[in-house]
Amino acid sequence: MEKELEFNVEGMTCGNCVAHVKKAVEEINGVEAALVSLEEKKVKVRTNGQVNPAQIREAIEEAGYDVV
Repeated sequence: MEKELEFNVEGMTCGNCVAHVKKAVEEINGVEAALVSLEEKKVKVRTNGQVNPAQIREAIEEAGYDVV
């Protein structure tokens, strides 16, 4: 069962930041896609329904950004 999650992310300032966050999130087992918006400061994540939102939050924070 697919599930969409959305996170507000602070600290992204450029395209490299967007790519870094996207890569970190998409490496999580069960994440099907991540759409990262620098302008909106948001990350929208489509999962297979088996991913805990805390895993995504942790991956973003480990990449060096703040989930607010």
